Amino acid sequence: MIVGPRNSGRWLSLGLILCLTACGGGYARYGQSTSYTCVPYARQVTGLPISGDAWEWWNAAQGRYVETIAPAPGGVLVFRRTSRLPSGHLAVVSAVTSQRRILVTQANWLPYRITSNQPVLDVSAANDWSAVRVWWPPVNNWGQTVYPTFGFILPQPARGSASPSAPPGVPMAASDNGLRLAAGS
Repeated sequence: MIVGPRNSGRWLSLGLILCLTACGGGYARYGQSTSYTCVPYARQVTGLPISGDAWEWWNAAQGRYVETIAPAPGGVLVFRRTSRLPSGHLAVVSAVTSQRRILVTQANWLPYRITSNQPVLDVSAANDWSAVRVWWPPVNNWGQTVYPTFGFILPQPARGSASPSAPPGVPMAASDNGLRLAAGS
């Protein structure tokens, strides 16, 4: 194809669109930019010194931290791995707004973004948070996919366990780091 004055505007527009898309995948207006994935972000915000892929956190927390089906602010919702989430996913509860709805703060649900106070809906038949739908900001509506979850890990020692110690450089106390634990704050 010959690029002349008549076609140069189209190529310039296409180049600009491609450049903007590469910087945040077109999600720049949703949340704070980050290079974190969900695991290091959840670790930083909660102080939980758990490692491994997101889906591995559930077993890694067993006997060390409280695992529950009841959401609580500061708890970590652990998504199971699926074909859409091959490493699983972690989201930190920022508020419980009803028995079946919470707000979460999470990294990389939208690529390269930290999204705060994003709604998550329990759609499980048993009302046990084993299946959820997540708000999708680009369409301003609930996402269509139902994601299976394990439940919530609370950043407190499990009953009967010794107080877990954090590895060097990982704080035990939850820090603010952009997490808002009260709705509307």
